Amino acid sequence: MVAAPARPCICFIGLGANLGDPAASVRAAFASLQALPASGLLKTSRLYRTPAWGVTAQPDFINAVAMIQTALPAPALLEALLDIERLAGRDRRSDGSGRWGPRTLDLDLLLYGDAVINQPGLCVPHPHLHERAFVLLPLVEIAPDTHIPGVGPACRSLAAMATDGIQALG
Repeated sequence: MVAAPARPCICFIGLGANLGDPAASVRAAFASLQALPASGLLKTSRLYRTPAWGVTAQPDFINAVAMIQTALPAPALLEALLDIERLAGRDRRSDGSGRWGPRTLDLDLLLYGDAVINQPGLCVPHPHLHERAFVLLPLVEIAPDTHIPGVGPACRSLAAMATDGIQALG
């Protein structure tokens, strides 16, 4: 049985890449987000060069955040994001990147409206959103009043952490 579309809501997607031409991969992902069914791309942040996080012996990442409006239910949106990753050459099962490793493209569903979802494979808000400057900086750039359910204002989380080493591109 196919889930009925949700009422349109505002969602935020985190984008990152550090293999191949990561800036081109992130820009291509913006176009793919624009093409999602029952959805529209509303805003995109600038691209940011960020030092690798977690596993640091790898190339810097290019990160960004996109704001979309979608009527896709959260599980369908997540599946569409995983499809975009696969089309960009990412194979989560065999790419060897592991957690925080190098990747051709990584798309994370950060926020799905004000929903709190905790299902196998789908946690929204993203469980580490409020701890990562490389996501908060571009998020606050495009939506400074964003509230993270269970945490509070994104700008407050960002103000509490260092952003040195993160460089806006263009």
